[in-house]
Amino acid sequence: MPSSFWSAGESDERESPAASLTKAAAGAPLRLRTLVLLRWLAIGGQVGALIVVSAVLGFPLPVPAIVIPVLASVLVNIVLQLVYPASKRLTEREAYLYLAYDVLQLAALLYLTGGLQNPFSFLILVPVTISATILELGLTIGLGALALACITILSIFHLPLPWRGDPVDFDPVYLLGIWASLALGMVFIVTYAWRVAAEARRLSSAVAATQDALAKEQQLSALGALAAAAAHELGTPLATIAIVAGELADELGDGPHADDIEILQSQTRRCREILSRLSRRPEDMRDTTFSILPLTALVEAAAAPHIRRHVRFSLEIAGSGPEPQVKRSAEIIHGIGNLVENAMRYAADQVVIVADWDADEVVVAVSDDGPGFPIEVLESLGEPYVTTRTGEGLGLGVFIAKTLLEHSGGRISFFNRVDGGAEVAIRWPRRILDVGNAVVAAAATIPTESREVR
Repeated sequence: MPSSFWSAGESDERESPAASLTKAAAGAPLRLRTLVLLRWLAIGGQVGALIVVSAVLGFPLPVPAIVIPVLASVLVNIVLQLVYPASKRLTEREAYLYLAYDVLQLAALLYLTGGLQNPFSFLILVPVTISATILELGLTIGLGALALACITILSIFHLPLPWRGDPVDFDPVYLLGIWASLALGMVFIVTYAWRVAAEARRLSSAVAATQDALAKEQQLSALGALAAAAAHELGTPLATIAIVAGELADELGDGPHADDIEILQSQTRRCREILSRLSRRPEDMRDTTFSILPLTALVEAAAAPHIRRHVRFSLEIAGSGPEPQVKRSAEIIHGIGNLVENAMRYAADQVVIVADWDADEVVVAVSDDGPGFPIEVLESLGEPYVTTRTGEGLGLGVFIAKTLLEHSGGRISFFNRVDGGAEVAIRWPRRILDVGNAVVAAAATIPTESREVR
């Protein structure tokens, strides 16, 4: 089955709150205050180095010229702090310009203090490294090109390195080695930092999508529980109305209001039927938020919204011993539902769910007769954004399903069937999933009169 099988389920006509937050964070990657604090730290280091080298070690430095770029950074920081609030978040382009200034300021200081011969020349890599962690790849490449141009110019044009006595004359090959080390170090550090940061951003957005999906399932589950509770509570007053309506019908007989009484009775019966449908739950226990139902009923509830007419669907039971009784879990319903939905989409003719259990383990396997998983992505399924479909979907479907099912205590595995098609198996330790014994014990503690169900 193509890996695009797993990208379904994450698109929506309306943008979710999690997606909105992710986009907002992408458009404003860093607070201005953070970069201002980093620049104050850099200014402190530059002033400290100037004092130590000039006053303590006694090396001759063009102090007035060096003070100019340092004061320029001080002025820029003060202006930014006065003009913008501390909570301001920079856009990517603003952050790029901010870091580009830092590169040029460092290049100016290095020009005045020996160019690449200066032992602090590696600091020119710092702004590019920061860019790799917060900016898109294109802007980071642009900043890296600026830094590379600066170190290339500094390798040729610069004032002599401050030194006692005659200036040190370095061999051109040594200077070339410094240039190469800086250039290659920048490429390696930027690539490494960008890949790690990109993985972190992808995982963060995928987790946000998972949380959004789970929140929707929990809202639906809470709505269902509320409807059942409302139906239960309305049963008594509705029964009273039915009794009074019946007594009125007996007293009035065939009087002028007989038709009105008949309408009242018929509508009361209709209301009772509606409430009966709303309150149908496998078990109705006092103060129970989630229904307790057999494993097969939970699987059917998860699969039902996704069954398609042109694909045959079957649920096979292969368990031994009593069937597990499980909570109506939003995580399990959404996870299995996602797998069934995508199996239906790529199945050739049928989708089969096998529910199996024994004394130690519960297994639910979803299989189809489609083309199966591509070998190249089989081992990566379950990671965010794993998809071969270009232009649509984000590849978050299986990540969301896997995360939710693992949150319920299950382990999910992906296979290609020998006779063709794909199979996904979810395994739970029975002691985690089966709450039947706990329900029986809880019910035994409830007084007989309080178990009455209307």
